[in-house]
Amino acid sequence: MTTRALVVCPVLAREPDGGRRSPEARREEAVGLARAIGLDVAGAESVPLSAIRPATFIGKGKVEALVAKVKAEAIDLVVMDCALSPAQQRNLEKAFGCKVIDRTGLILEIFGERARTAEGALQVELAHLKYQRSRLVRSWTHLERQRGGFGFLGGPGETQIETDRRLIGERIVRIERELEAVKKRRGLQRASRSAVPFSVVALVGYTNAGKSTLFNRLTRAQVMAADMLFATLDPTMRLIRLPHGGSAILSDTVGFISDLPTTLISAFRATLEEVVAADVIVHVRDISHADSDAQAHDVEAVLDEIGVADHADRVIEVWNKVDLLDADARAALASEQETNGAAPLAISATTGEGIDHLLAGIEDRLARGRKEVELVLDASDGQGLHWLYEHAEVISRSDEDDRLRLRVRVAPDQIERVKRRFALSREPVRSSRRRVAGP
Repeated sequence: MTTRALVVCPVLAREPDGGRRSPEARREEAVGLARAIGLDVAGAESVPLSAIRPATFIGKGKVEALVAKVKAEAIDLVVMDCALSPAQQRNLEKAFGCKVIDRTGLILEIFGERARTAEGALQVELAHLKYQRSRLVRSWTHLERQRGGFGFLGGPGETQIETDRRLIGERIVRIERELEAVKKRRGLQRASRSAVPFSVVALVGYTNAGKSTLFNRLTRAQVMAADMLFATLDPTMRLIRLPHGGSAILSDTVGFISDLPTTLISAFRATLEEVVAADVIVHVRDISHADSDAQAHDVEAVLDEIGVADHADRVIEVWNKVDLLDADARAALASEQETNGAAPLAISATTGEGIDHLLAGIEDRLARGRKEVELVLDASDGQGLHWLYEHAEVISRSDEDDRLRLRVRVAPDQIERVKRRFALSREPVRSSRRRVAGP
């Protein structure tokens, strides 16, 4: 049997985000979250608030109106698109006569359903336990009952709430210990990757911005890509080829969302460290979404929270889903790109539009700080030519009788090795700072 749900979106007169999102967009996102775990959304409505009520978050009159709707619609679950205190959740459940969950609880349910790897399951369980521990504050009366003490101790025993809190605390310690081992293992994996000439490119963005579709387009992988919130939870890494023969490791990450629970950010810190350590971060935006600017602001806020610095040097902003724009919006986008010059790259992960420009932009960003050199090889030096294609970026090549003249881009730590192995026609010409224009 499906669970009938009612989605309630409180809208404060003075929103913390400065009113970047419309009430309709907030309601639509909340409904999308509810449907992401298979809830049958019987209705959704926005509730204007002048101030948060300590007892029930929303006003008494609105609670009474919602009680009537819950009974008339036979609602099984009320989803409050806000962060409720344990007391507010308990009071609303008493008033509605059904289960109530807040935004944090709903996102945790989605993550719990989508986790596939052992690491993902541990991260979600840790976030769940931290959330549940905050709910053990006289939320249910049975938690106040005492358990019998040990005979040799005498006196009163533990109350049920103390037992539950202790057991949750012990489980949290065990999971954090296991995730610390995961963090160390990822550190070793990053160290081993640094021993080979592969840079790391991380895809980040708001949930459902099209990251997994773009990942599949760039790597020809078969990662799950669906038109739903949080379709991807477990990170995936694949090798991609760049235009001039170089390679990089592309990482697909979990999507971000507004008001992302802090417990989730801390639980997924081991995974998000892949983003922090990435050489290039591709910020994928759904430019067709009405709240694209607000979504971008939320992504940048999470990047700041996990410690991603120097955004300008590491982040490439990509406007995805341009195939969903109408003719007027496409014309406005093209005009903005012409005006700004260095405007974000416009692409469509679905149709492939602009993908070549994106790969060139990634290659250009990775090349910053590398040196370009011109080499002369014997035409019979196939082994040396193969080494160059594997360890450097061959930008141009010309055949001259029994010699090959190449212009290659080399990492700083490989310059001396190249000098010893090959004949340089001249010294390193410059650091690569080539700019790639948008489509």
